[in-house]
Amino acid sequence: MSAIPLARAPDTGPVPQTVLDGVTRRLAETAEAYDRSAEFPTANFDILAEEGLVGLTVSRQYGGREANLSEALRVLSAVAKGEPSTALILFMTYGFYGRASRAQRWPAHIYERLARQAVAGGGLIGGLRVEPELGTPVRGGLPKTVARRTSEGWSITGNKIYSTGSTGLAWFLVWARTDEREPRVGSFLVAADSPGVSILPAWDHLGMRATVSHEAAFQDTPVPLDHAVDVRTPADWAAKPGDDWLPLWNALAISTIYDGVAQAARDWLRGYLSARAPSNLGAALATLPRVQEKFGEIQALLYTNRVLIESAAARYDAGDGPKAVEANNIKYVATGNAIRAVELGLQLTGNPGLSRKNPLERHYRDVLCSRIHSPQDDTILIAAGLAGFGS
Repeated sequence: MSAIPLARAPDTGPVPQTVLDGVTRRLAETAEAYDRSAEFPTANFDILAEEGLVGLTVSRQYGGREANLSEALRVLSAVAKGEPSTALILFMTYGFYGRASRAQRWPAHIYERLARQAVAGGGLIGGLRVEPELGTPVRGGLPKTVARRTSEGWSITGNKIYSTGSTGLAWFLVWARTDEREPRVGSFLVAADSPGVSILPAWDHLGMRATVSHEAAFQDTPVPLDHAVDVRTPADWAAKPGDDWLPLWNALAISTIYDGVAQAARDWLRGYLSARAPSNLGAALATLPRVQEKFGEIQALLYTNRVLIESAAARYDAGDGPKAVEANNIKYVATGNAIRAVELGLQLTGNPGLSRKNPLERHYRDVLCSRIHSPQDDTILIAAGLAGFGS
């Protein structure tokens, strides 16, 4: 990223829609280039820093906007419409500061240091949890990555895959177990430029290519003692009643990002169908009842998404947020709707929609990636079924 002083001090209150529209437009201008190069979208984060948006959810105590859930999702949607890989990387930083309980558990001086970096436009942080052997810890099990006590702190050894934002993050939040007789598990804060850290180029994906979700390897990486920022016994990590922030944020943010992809596809499709006038028709495709019907179906799918996401976020901000099962149901419906909306666009365009010169095929590759985010559909539906049976 460019030098942090590029950023201006963030304002308070909602981000003006004109600013968000400008961010969407500017990010969309280079979205194809980042898709083809599969590089970290450095210039995009410079844009976000210029607008004071990197530290959006940071508390006012540290100079941030202290955006609530609804506002964070509104901004994330605008970013995703422009370039969704940028949004997925940003989602991690927003979620980190949006959870007030984290500030209470972490050493105060470390949390403040990171918060002020974000407000200044830098300090991107990402959680590294998935491993080659374990997969995602959402399904249970101890990580293979080990934190060993040393005379100066900790030493981290292990590999993490699907490390979103890998080459552009300032901080890694590494999920590891201790080497104690009764292992504890938790988060170790590792500076990205620490000794023993290497990024292995493993991300060559169908979509969301600029997330640079490579493999991160740690070999005897030194970590200061107080950077074991949240380490607990496995039992202490069990979800507590009323602790629904993390699943809610994950479900609604992922839904928002991929809904943003579908909105971008819809907007391009509207222009294409309005301009395309085959000679045998003598009018634009948008004048055909069949095309209007299918475009109306897209509109209905995306309207449903907006109502589900916005109402859930508003409930949370009002102190009556949906439970984890309900939030994940929204993720299941919203991501399915987003995929279906882009598929309908491909049906209406035929071959032009699959051409690399048009963005619709990129939007389709990106939106399909919504299926891989935890929790996956099987986990969501089993939980919904059990809740329905009262279990």
